[in-house]
Amino acid sequence: MTESSKSGIIAARLRNYFLTGLIICAPLAITVWLVRSFIEWADGWVKPYLPSFYNPDNYLPIAIPGFGLLVAVVVITLVGFLTANLVGRSIINFGESLLNRTPLVRSIYKSLKQIFQTVLQDQSSSFKRAGLIEYPSPGLWSLVFIATDVKGEIAARFDERGMDMVTVFLPPTPIPTAGFLLFVPRDKIIPLQMSAEDAAKLLISGGLVAPDYNPLANAPPRAIKQQESV
Repeated sequence: MTESSKSGIIAARLRNYFLTGLIICAPLAITVWLVRSFIEWADGWVKPYLPSFYNPDNYLPIAIPGFGLLVAVVVITLVGFLTANLVGRSIINFGESLLNRTPLVRSIYKSLKQIFQTVLQDQSSSFKRAGLIEYPSPGLWSLVFIATDVKGEIAARFDERGMDMVTVFLPPTPIPTAGFLLFVPRDKIIPLQMSAEDAAKLLISGGLVAPDYNPLANAPPRAIKQQESV
């Protein structure tokens, strides 16, 4: 074996070692960075509003990361506990009545509250299922998240024309936080067995990370039934 071939083999091994280490270290480093950024963001929002006595940064030699996030979790849980009883619910209703009297704040608050109620309720399957639609042109297919049945005036207009429609969200790649809201006929959606989390991984990776699928072990995906997300 010549010196050049030995050098080539060593270079190839070093490259493979580097790529293997990168595959392991890069996701870990990005995860740590995202978690740290979120904790610092939460601390930056919460700690300035804490009384001096309750802020550990005022009497400890080092800052405690995540204390603001912990306080936020406790406060949110306490609000949920108070809302579950009559007295707490009365206080919440009084606060909401004040917000409802403010024109701009009222619209923003109502919209955000409705979104959180729809997404976070246990009985709701909104955005928990993925599907395929023929978009943007015949023969081309896009991955979507199935939201819910069309509601309100839009549903009434479709019903007048005998159209059974479903609301879906079409996210872009690789950042699926923005996208398009589409109203699609129910029979034009191909439901998928994969979870919403696996669909998000597929989108973020640009199709490189696809979930495992065994057609013998996985049951066929159930059809999108009317009002199943309510």
